[in-house]
Amino acid sequence: MAAIHPAFEDFVAALPPIGSLIGLDLGSKTIGLAISDPARMVASPIETVMRKKFTPDATRMLEVAASRKCVGILLGLPVNMDGSEGPRVQSTRAFARSLAGITDLPIGFWDERLSTAAVERMLISFDASRKRRDEVVDKLAAAYILQGALDRLAAMRRAAQSALDT
Repeated sequence: MAAIHPAFEDFVAALPPIGSLIGLDLGSKTIGLAISDPARMVASPIETVMRKKFTPDATRMLEVAASRKCVGILLGLPVNMDGSEGPRVQSTRAFARSLAGITDLPIGFWDERLSTAAVERMLISFDASRKRRDEVVDKLAAAYILQGALDRLAAMRRAAQSALDT
């Protein structure tokens, strides 16, 4: 059974030093998947899973995680703009609890406020059609979420190294 780490720092502490992470953007109809490189520098969009029920959704996500040798799962947490937690956050936490029962991978969260909106704006600026945006927005949002966490992880590494250097 996996441990769920509500605090990002605790999630990072539970991870081995190297290994890919899988990032999830949980929507009501789809789940966007993204993967990091083993050094955890760059997030890449992988696929969008059409949601059915928890078991087939989780099975597909875990298949991708296993095939990419992922060592941790990061879920985008859809916190409200004012920082409060609404029904979507509760749904994400419930998904994490269910997922923890079927995997040993550490599970963490990353605040995903405005991730889909930012990706939509980017796609519009690239003049992507509505159809094309609908096809890619979820996996790109997952990559955006995961990249935010990777950037924070890099900042944590730099701060730790700086402390050692002084």
